[in-house]
Amino acid sequence: MSFWKIAWRNMCQRALASSLTGLSMALGVALMILVIVIHDVTVEQFENDAQGYHLIVGGSKGGDLQLVMTTVFHLGRPLYPIPYSYYKKFTEGEFAPYTKVAVPYCLGDSFQGGDQQFRVVATTPDLFDKLPYGANPDGTDKLYQFQEGRNFKADHFFESVIGSTVARKTGLKVGDKFQPTHGMSASGDKHTEFTVVGILDHTGTANDRAVFANIEGFYLLEGHALSTDEGEVAHVSADKLHKEHVESDDPNYGLKPLPEAQREVTSILVNCKDEFGPMILDTKINKDKERIAQAVAPGGVVTRLLEGIVGPVRIILMVLTVLIIVVAGVSILVSIYNSMSERSHDIAVMRALGASRTAVMGIILAESILLSLLGGLAGVLLGHALLGLASPYVEEHTGVALRFWDFNWKESLLIPGLVVFASLVGFLPALTAYRTDVGRILGGGR
Repeated sequence: MSFWKIAWRNMCQRALASSLTGLSMALGVALMILVIVIHDVTVEQFENDAQGYHLIVGGSKGGDLQLVMTTVFHLGRPLYPIPYSYYKKFTEGEFAPYTKVAVPYCLGDSFQGGDQQFRVVATTPDLFDKLPYGANPDGTDKLYQFQEGRNFKADHFFESVIGSTVARKTGLKVGDKFQPTHGMSASGDKHTEFTVVGILDHTGTANDRAVFANIEGFYLLEGHALSTDEGEVAHVSADKLHKEHVESDDPNYGLKPLPEAQREVTSILVNCKDEFGPMILDTKINKDKERIAQAVAPGGVVTRLLEGIVGPVRIILMVLTVLIIVVAGVSILVSIYNSMSERSHDIAVMRALGASRTAVMGIILAESILLSLLGGLAGVLLGHALLGLASPYVEEHTGVALRFWDFNWKESLLIPGLVVFASLVGFLPALTAYRTDVGRILGGGR
C-alpha cells in the first residue's frame, strides 16, 4: 500500500480532527485569495477610471485628491465651481492651441433609484463622442458604446444618458423620465424631468454608476444659474414646465440656452493634442498668479492614493492571512503529533512487518501534505466563490467588477508553497514516528 493511501486512511479514521484542521487551512487560503485578487482588480479598476484624458481642471479651493474623487469616481463633495469663461479658454482661448477636447462637468444634483443615490453629472455629448474611457490590451482606445438608445443631443436640453448599473438598479429604460434631486440627499427639491435617451454598455468604471444630463438643461434648473446684474436669476421650475409645456412638441419647451455670464462649471476633463500639452497647461494653470483653478493629472493622484493607503492596508491584510495559514499549519502539527501516541502500536506493527523507518516517516509527511493540499484547494474554490457572490454588491456600490474567474498569477504559488510548508510542519511528528522503539511498544516495555 502506498504512502498516500495509508495517509488517506489515517485521515479518514480521524475525520473530525482532519476536517477541522483542513477547514482552518481553507479559510486562510480563501482570505489570501480575496486579498490578492481584490487588491489587483481594484488597482486596475482605479487606474482605468482615470484614463481617457490628461488633466482635470477644477476650483483652486480644495485638494487634488478631492477633485479626482468627485470627478473621476463620483464620490464626495465637489469643489467650488469656476467661471464658465475659464472653460472657454480651452475651446477658443489661450489654452486652445494645446487642447484636443475639453469636456465640462457640472455637479450638485443626484437621483434616488431604489435604495441608492446616484450622482447626476451635467456635461456635453463630447464626453461619449470624443473621449475614450480606457485602453485595450493592444493600446487602442476603449470607446463608449450604447446597449440601448443613443447619446443625448446638445440642442435637446432635457435629454440624458445613464450608466449600466443605474439602469439595472433603477429599472429605467430608454424613453423613461426621471426628476433629479437638488443636492446629494433624497430629501432635496425635485427638478424638471429629463428623458433617458441612451443606456451605456458596461464599462467597468465609476461611470456605470452615474446619470449624465445635458448641461444646457442643467443650467436652466432652479438654483443652478448665477444672478444677473439686475439681481435676476433665469431658471425654470418643474411645476411651470409641467403645467405650461407638458403638451409641447418642442423638446426644449420653448426655452433658450442660459447666457454664458450666468454659467459656472465644477470641473473640466482635458485631452491634449500632444505629450507636451499637459506639462504646458499644468504650468500655465497652477503657476498663474490669480490661481483661479488647479490642474491635476488624475493618474498620478490615483497612484499616490493606492501607494499611500491601499498598499499598506493590503500588506496588513496579507500579514493577517499568512498568520491564519501559520496557525492552520500549527493545527496540523498538533493534530498529527497528538495522534502519534494512539498510532504508536500501528507504527510498531508496520515496522515489524518490514516497513523501514523512512517509509513510516514518509507516511506521516504524506498525511501532513494531504491535509494542507486539500485545505488549500478548498480555500482556492471558496475564495473564488466568495468573489462571485460578492460581485453584484461590490460592483453596484463601488463600480469595481469582481468575477469568479478573476485569477492572479500569485495564486499559482500557493499550492507549491503549501507543499513546502506542510513538509516543514509534518517533520516533527514524522521524526517522532521515525524514532519509534518497536521492541518497547510490542514488548510492553517502558
